[in-house]
This record gives sequence, C-alpha cells and structure tokens, in this order.
Amino acid sequence: MTAATTAHPLTSTMTTPLAGLARALVSAGHLSEAAAQEISHKASASKNSFVAQLVASGRLPAIDLAHCIAHIFSTPLLDLDAVDPARLPKDLLDTKLCATHKVLPLLKRGNRLVVATADPSDKDAAEKIKFTAQMGVDWVIVEHDKLLRLVESSTKSVTEALDTFNADSDFQFDDIKDIPENEEKDVGASEVEDAPVVKFLHKMLIDAFNMRASDLHFEPYEHTYRVRFRIDGELREIASPPIAIKEKLASRIKVISRLDISEKRVPQDGRMKLKVGADRVIDFRVSTLPTLFGEKIVIRILDPNSAKMGIDALGYEADEKKRLLDAIQRPYGMILVTGPTGSGKTVSLYSCLNLLNKPGVNISTAEDPSEINMPGVNQVNVNEKAGLTFATALKSFLRQDPDVIMVGEIRDLETADISIKAAQTGHLVLSTLHTNDAPTTLTRMRNMGIAPFNIASSVILITAQRLARRLCLQCKQPHEVPHETLLEAGYASDQLDGTWVPYKAVGCSACNNGYKGRVGIYQVMPISEAQQQIILRDGSALDIAAQAKLEGVKSLRESGLDKVKLGVTSLEEVLAVTNL
Repeated sequence: MTAATTAHPLTSTMTTPLAGLARALVSAGHLSEAAAQEISHKASASKNSFVAQLVASGRLPAIDLAHCIAHIFSTPLLDLDAVDPARLPKDLLDTKLCATHKVLPLLKRGNRLVVATADPSDKDAAEKIKFTAQMGVDWVIVEHDKLLRLVESSTKSVTEALDTFNADSDFQFDDIKDIPENEEKDVGASEVEDAPVVKFLHKMLIDAFNMRASDLHFEPYEHTYRVRFRIDGELREIASPPIAIKEKLASRIKVISRLDISEKRVPQDGRMKLKVGADRVIDFRVSTLPTLFGEKIVIRILDPNSAKMGIDALGYEADEKKRLLDAIQRPYGMILVTGPTGSGKTVSLYSCLNLLNKPGVNISTAEDPSEINMPGVNQVNVNEKAGLTFATALKSFLRQDPDVIMVGEIRDLETADISIKAAQTGHLVLSTLHTNDAPTTLTRMRNMGIAPFNIASSVILITAQRLARRLCLQCKQPHEVPHETLLEAGYASDQLDGTWVPYKAVGCSACNNGYKGRVGIYQVMPISEAQQQIILRDGSALDIAAQAKLEGVKSLRESGLDKVKLGVTSLEEVLAVTNL
C-alpha cells in the first residue's frame, strides 16, 4: 500500500499530457513520448523552456530541431549567421520581453512584425508581442543556440550592464569624457565617484546623442526607476536601472553640473558638457525636481551646431523666410518667437543671431540659462537669487551701446516694458513668449499691462512655430485620404486637384516608426499698418488674425498642410500639432 502510494505521484507526473511543441514533436515522430515527458519535467523543474532543455539534453541538435519545427509548423527557416546584429531594428520590442521569451524582432512589414523564435507554439509570447507592438506577428524559425547568443548580445539591457560593472573594471571612454567647467572637488564628490554609476551615466548620455534624442528623463518611483529619451518629440523608455541607484546617480549628475548635492528639497538648474570626438563638444542643460520618491532629473541636449545650420534647414517656406530676413535686417524694433516649450524657439532665435553676428555688431543676450554658446555674442545667465533678473540685465545692456538684444523670455511687465523701450530707441530686440499663435501674442502683451501704442510702435514681426516629425525618406508611402477628410483638415476645394497625394509613415530599420527628424511649421506675421490700427483701438486676436489672413499670412494649420502636400510630413502629424 505504501509502495503504491509512493509510486502514484511519480506515475501521475510521468503521464502528464504533453502540450505545445513537445506534443507536436512526438506526433511528427521526432521524439518519443517518454523522452518528451522526461525533458518536459526537467524543464519545468529547472524553470527552463522545453526547447532549451531539449537542446541541452543532446537528443536533438539545435539545427535539426529548427528544421523539424519549420517543417511541422510550415514556417520559414532563417540562419542567424546571415544576420548583421547592427542592422536589426531598435525599440520595436521591450528588451525584457525579448530576453524572457527568447525572441528577436527582425523587421517591420506594414502592420506585421517579423520575429525570430525557436518555439512558435509559445502563445504567451505571441500575445504579449501583439499587445506591446500593436502589430500582428509573423514567426521565423531559427536555431535556439544562435538565437540565445544574439538575444543576449543585442538586448542586454542597461540594467544588466550596470549590474556587471565593478570598481576594478578597466572600461574606458577613449575620446568621450565629461568636462565640467571649473569643477571643484568637494566633500560630497567622493561619495559619487562610483564606477558603475559613472559608466551608466556616460552610456546614457552617449546613447541619447547617438539616437538624436532632445532630452533625457531620469524618473524615480516607489519601487522602480526608469530612464526615458525624447526622440523626435516622443518619449521612449530606454532603461530600468535598480531603484538603489537613484541617489548616487542624482549626486553624480549634480557634481558634474556644479549643483549643490546636499540640496534635495528645491529645484536646481545647471549645465555640463560632453566631448564627442576631437573637436566637438555637446552642451547639456540639467534640471532637477524633488518628487515623492526622489529627484527627477531632466537633461536637455543642446547641440551648438544646430544654430549654425541656417534658416533654410529649419523648414521656412520661401515667403516666410523672406519676411523673417527682412525683419532682422531692420535697425530697430521687436521680433517675437512664440510657441510651447520644446518647439525650437531657441534654435530659431540663434539662427537669426548667427546671421547678425558680425564684427561691427554688438549683440547681448539674457537667458535663463544660456542654451547655446555663440562666440562673438555677449551672453548673460539670469540669476534671480543674486538679483540678476531679465530686467536688471536689460538695463545694463542699454548702458553698453548694444545693436541687438535678445531676451530669453518676456515673463513680466517690467521686462516687457524695458524691452519695448529698447526697441523704440534704436535697438533690435528678439525675444520669446508662450502663446498659441501669432495673433494671440499681441493680446497676451496687452493682458500683461502693456499699452496698445507701445505694442503698435515696437513689434515688427511675430513668428509662431511648432515642430512636426519628418517622414522617413526611405519608407514613406503614398496614402489615399478621403476627399471629405482633407476638406475637414483645412484644405480648400481648389487645392484638391489630384496633382498630389499625402504620404503616410510606414517604418523601417532606418527610422523611428516611419519618422526621422523634425521640421518646423511656422506662422510668420509682419505687423502692418492695418494691424497697428487694430492694436491701437484694442482689437481682439480674431480681428488681428482676420487682417493677417487678408495680407497673405498663413495660419499654423495652413503652413502644416503645405508640408503635407510636399510630402515632408503626414496629415496625422500636422493635425496633432496644430489647431484650426
């Protein structure tokens, strides 16, 4: 009785019904049922996959197993030795999902994702891929051992890399190093000279630069920590380092940004530099913010070369470019650039300054902080704690015989008042405001308390702008859009003459979901005499917008629709970043 009782669980276990790939291999005659049962239980006991356990057992070589599976499931077979890991698509699947289920995305084809696997019967993996990528899955069978090596090498997360770093590592950055200005070692600095943290931060900064990210977000939560990059305007999760790293990482960033590492209760702003190659230095603007579970840190990448690309590279149409160039060549007056944070206002202003920056021109700027270093321009960082405000800086500028003044942002009546007086007394003043479009900028200034006659006599041009993602030249495709949809978007009937067709984002290994880079959408509005009359009689933004339209000024939506006609961006992108 006892023997029978003892044997019963074993007998029951050994006769567990086979499932998935094991059953398919037995049915096809490639494996005996007893062997399949034995391998299944060993895999279960060791928390391993059936394929991994089968290959490890030596009963069926990986290459023979791949051929068997491809035949059984009528699925294509691929030799991974023919695949260049460097050309595999990035960011299509979460690295944790790939590592857990031993899968590897190969390419995106329309709304289908081609994925390499050694076990196409893994329904859990298929469902998770469908949910994550929001695409259907097409399996390609590969050899398990080759897949394992490629998955480990190509999806090794930053978290794993961080865990494997140690203080004795001889890991070196040959031509890339952080070069803080006048960095001084203090008592707290020694606490953050932790090799894994230093290398992790370096890797994140270099990866962000190589991926053309505009900023990095280091975000602590109660039980997790994540790093996100903003690429072409979209935030993407890049890494999930251990939560224990948050304090050391924040301190390391503060040290090289010359911030107070002991102050964790209030926000701080700073900057640091990264040397890329022999003659290129990238600036980073750092902002810290105390949150419930630690300090969130955002690092914005400021490439000085972006201001030297010129007006043509920013995406201005011919008539918009002419209006802007005419305005900056005037001896005095105020030019305003408006738009939300991250819409490229600073690059637009510095592109204008680059054109004006000549030996015979005295240029001074007041910013909070200065984002792009430009030789030949006198740049001042606002420091409100020390009493150096925008207004204070402007007053000092006017005592130093400037020709051109740039104010980072008009935030209050005092700054606005001094800027307008400077524009009225023989100086060209450039600045920014946060408004939705060009006409509302004038009413915003009125609401700040500026008299209508001061606005009318000083402002000569307003540019409103947005950034839209640029379609990838390699994979964009024509896209038939219903006539009614185009009319609703803002096209006039005579524009829909059949001579053009919108393009849509597709996605390939060279881009990010069908987009690569961004392009500016602009509303460039010179202030005419008719508009000055509307301002003087305290007209509304609607009155100004109506007059601007009569004068041929396009709205942001109309400017964006023009870029859709040219195939520069997609209709969906323009609708997302502009209002009617």
